[in-house]
Amino acid sequence: MSEALKDKVALVTGASHGIGRAIAERFAREGAAVGIGYGHDEAAATDTVDGIRKAGGRAFAVHSELGLPGDAARLWAAFDESGRDHAPDGKLDILVHNAAKASFGHLHELTEEGFDSAFAVSVRAPFFITKLALPRLRDGGRVITISSLSAQLAGPHSIAYGAAKGALNSFTLSLAQELGPRGITVNAVAPGVVMTRNNAYLLDESQAERRAATEARSALGRLGQPDDIAAVVAFLASAEGGWITGKVIDASGGTAL
Repeated sequence: MSEALKDKVALVTGASHGIGRAIAERFAREGAAVGIGYGHDEAAATDTVDGIRKAGGRAFAVHSELGLPGDAARLWAAFDESGRDHAPDGKLDILVHNAAKASFGHLHELTEEGFDSAFAVSVRAPFFITKLALPRLRDGGRVITISSLSAQLAGPHSIAYGAAKGALNSFTLSLAQELGPRGITVNAVAPGVVMTRNNAYLLDESQAERRAATEARSALGRLGQPDDIAAVVAFLASAEGGWITGKVIDASGGTAL
């Protein structure tokens, strides 16, 4: 187990699956105690915690359904309750905003409810989770948001999702300026297509042509894996990443160059 994040405390939202889980597992391998934020899938969150502990790491589940009024306050209350053995003072060093809500469809297909839900989870929740985290974050800490290449490339079918991630990028930039005097870095990581459960359909034989076309868009000729993104996030969370702030890091394997 690495010592890069020894004695650090982290919280990763949306950490029971996919990219969030990979980030949490990477943090734990590097010595951090990790809060596994989740909204719905308690079984998956428990499995993530158990897996980390069996591997010799430290983790605890933090439940709060994001996108609802009062979600940020409930998240931190759950953090204090579940993490009292790892963060008895309620402080933390690393906050990763990974949870998101996709609302796909062209503009004429979108509903107000779908739009509001996407922004409530992907934008409003990070705003107010971070606001309440300000007295908790130790100086020299890290805030990392998981954005998307959808914020930078045209995607009519993902117009709401891309707009939400674009707002998150702007939040990242301004927050980096605000927290810089405390030595806290704030960055976004923007994946392309990553093989999570949302993209598992690409593994079906019937989607072979579509998968090949998607792979061909990457300069590296393959689809991303959750661990690819976790590696970038781990670097930004480490001491070695301490001179980077206010940036959106393209972690797409060179997609659509």
